[in-house]
Amino acid sequence: MSKKANFQEFLDAGVHFGHLRRKWNPAMAPYIFDEQKGIHVIDLNKTIAHLEHACAAMKQIAKSGKKILFVATKKQAKSIIAEKVSEINMPFVTERWTGGMLTNFATTRKSIRKMASIDKMKTDGTWETLNKRERLFKTRQRDKMEKNFGSIADMTRQPAAIFIVDILKEHIALKEAKRLNIPTFAMVDTNSNPKLVDFPIPSNDDATKSISLIMDHVTSAIKEGLEERKNAKEKQASEKAEKPAEKTEVAKEEEAEKATKEN
Repeated sequence: MSKKANFQEFLDAGVHFGHLRRKWNPAMAPYIFDEQKGIHVIDLNKTIAHLEHACAAMKQIAKSGKKILFVATKKQAKSIIAEKVSEINMPFVTERWTGGMLTNFATTRKSIRKMASIDKMKTDGTWETLNKRERLFKTRQRDKMEKNFGSIADMTRQPAAIFIVDILKEHIALKEAKRLNIPTFAMVDTNSNPKLVDFPIPSNDDATKSISLIMDHVTSAIKEGLEERKNAKEKQASEKAEKPAEKTEVAKEEEAEKATKEN
């Protein structure tokens, strides 16, 4: 079973802490429970309800065998996303969002293929034919591409959905996803507009504990979806192996006709 949301756990992780009142986005009003010392407090009951709704949807995407792209380039979220998303084998961007990464996906794929071709050079002997300067250039080129595209190298097509931590910081990624009608999931703080996201999760998108807890629930749901997909495939394969090949009606008729002729 995927991780169950616990109110106290969310409280302890500070998921309810929003921004200063003067920084708020009025569209977040339905998710704000209170104001304390000039800081907005997010309604955790709504956070949990929205998180469960988002997790159920992401579980289905994973179960269908499609990819969800995770985007978080802010300092507090980078390592959390890289660590947790690697475990579920989903693509992620934590260094820098390259403009057009989705809307100009053909160019993105070209960079990924370029990385693969440099790797191939090292195994097929081509690398040895290059001079020192060429090798240095290729190595630098490869390192730069690895930084920007290494974590999405297995993404052969546009993702089925995108998950964002902080839609203000990742506004270009959000814009590209919306333009392509890619479903969006995001942690949305009190200074952001939740209406821009298909599955907003009202939460503190600045504290590492808060980001980590939300990600635990998200990755747990995705793991469950992947597990169900794997089990369904295995069941299908074993049923296929057990089931004797049934003869078609045509084959049965042909056999009967042949037997009659022989008699």
